[in-house]
Amino acid sequence: MAAICVFCASSRTLDPRWLDLAAETGAELARRGHTLVSGGGCVGMMGAVADGARSAGGYTLGVIPQALVDLEVADLASDELLITEGMAGRKTLMIDKSDAFITLPGGLGTLDELFEVWTTATLAMHAKPMVLIDADGFYRPLLDWLGGLADQNFLKPAGLHLLTVARTVPEALDILESRLT
Repeated sequence: MAAICVFCASSRTLDPRWLDLAAETGAELARRGHTLVSGGGCVGMMGAVADGARSAGGYTLGVIPQALVDLEVADLASDELLITEGMAGRKTLMIDKSDAFITLPGGLGTLDELFEVWTTATLAMHAKPMVLIDADGFYRPLLDWLGGLADQNFLKPAGLHLLTVARTVPEALDILESRLT
């Protein structure tokens, strides 16, 4: 099966519904036989997605910079934990190790990862499928803004369409699986 990278928040102060969404994502990935690639953290949604995958018997690969290991937020329960020098190297390694990407709700770090993988796709540096889960309309304002960029020719429609939006975890995985075969 595929190695699917999940980008999501690592905040410790999130509403439990977001942690539940992350755990559901990890568990569903594992139930479908996929490997989880994550940012290698044990806190917030990042920890919940890895715990969810392991609870369903999934394999987890974490990629984390040494600075976060030093802060004691590394997911030491990962089946494989790769340590990088910095955040840029982390993103590069996550992209290299993954066959597809899911983005869950998150903040600046999550958006940074999403835009890195999306930008490199628009530049034809990879052709890996990407799905954004817009649970409860979390990303609606961002999607509206991005649509405006395309309307003003700052973003080509073809680039905009490289990112698929789903509302649920099963829908997101169905989309990715259809594009991975």
